[in-house]
Amino acid sequence: MTLNNRYLVLRHGHSLANQARLIISHPRQGEAGYGLSPQGQAQVACTLANWPFARPDRIVSSPFARARETAELAAARFLCPLGEDIALRERFFGELDGGPDLRYPDVWQQDELSPDHHYAGVESLTQVAERGWRLIERLERQYHDQTLLLVSHGDTLQILLTRALGLPLGRHRELKPLATAEVREMPGLALAL
Repeated sequence: MTLNNRYLVLRHGHSLANQARLIISHPRQGEAGYGLSPQGQAQVACTLANWPFARPDRIVSSPFARARETAELAAARFLCPLGEDIALRERFFGELDGGPDLRYPDVWQQDELSPDHHYAGVESLTQVAERGWRLIERLERQYHDQTLLLVSHGDTLQILLTRALGLPLGRHRELKPLATAEVREMPGLALAL
């Protein structure tokens, strides 16, 4: 099936969670706090000033503060509608939530072994891919011939991009990681939905 729309993905700018080197993945903390750091605001401004793609027709963001603030800056820049969808929320890192970000590689190591693992209560790759892809399916039904900007988080977007490429989900870390405030086009014009 050919996609009706063009999809761009934007990782949020450097956040207060990044600054504190913490994993903030629970909506209770992520939606209420840990927004963009001053560095992140500057990164997003730079990305928007040097935008390499067509202007988006609409933006859909994670409800987490760091993504929402990034999306709000983009919506103001491009004068386009902005909505939120929980499908783009941060991957939930279970027992590791609130702890040091040096624990991410422990999860990624498990990701390579199984897309369905729940090491330390972490949301599986399969779960993240399914919720992201259900959003794409909804957007495909709702819009046609539009450029849609999805603003989300590193792991969530890496997993979605891996799914779009048709690669095994456990290989998501083999893709070049999205830097904070980096935008990319989602690959694939004829993806199976």
